[in-house]
Amino acid sequence: MSTLAVISAGLGQPSSTRLLADRLAAATAGALAEGAAVETVELRDHAHAIVDATLTGFPSGAFRAAVETVTGADGLIAVTPVFNASYSGLFKTFFDVLDRDSMEGKPVLLGATGGTERHSLAIDYAMRPLLAYLRTNVVPTGVYAASEDWGSAETGLPDRIARAGAELAALMEARPAPAKDDPYENPVPFERLLAGR
Repeated sequence: MSTLAVISAGLGQPSSTRLLADRLAAATAGALAEGAAVETVELRDHAHAIVDATLTGFPSGAFRAAVETVTGADGLIAVTPVFNASYSGLFKTFFDVLDRDSMEGKPVLLGATGGTERHSLAIDYAMRPLLAYLRTNVVPTGVYAASEDWGSAETGLPDRIARAGAELAALMEARPAPAKDDPYENPVPFERLLAGR
């Protein structure tokens, strides 16, 4: 079974950002042949630890486990509210903490929420370049949800969510499993160890 990490950078509770993240996760898990174990990371719960990690260079405690969840997952859904025409500072700071090589090749689905549809391009001009820098594999369909999208079936939000989830599932299933080195595959002969060579 695949593992799917979900990052929600919403600041409120309840949060439309978390609602979108959960719907994207459900669509992705439903499109995977064997489903997925979904683990959600609420960045607001780690806000202080994220700042500490930017100062020290090392994530610690529960935040370290959150980082390992994201970097170790087979796929990632990253959703942020749009503030001042771009992703939130908390969202950006989380990715600043990650080791640049830790995300290479990871399939990623991007989502964003905002008050009006005027900010819908933030996914393409702000979020995509950030994830491209980390050398991830971002799906073509990003999902933006404005306030009006939640109250009407005519906005096409469910269709966009389903399409993006299917795209992420396809990338996750096509990605080769990472090679795991076995440290015991070629052991040093005991005689050589005794001889000190």
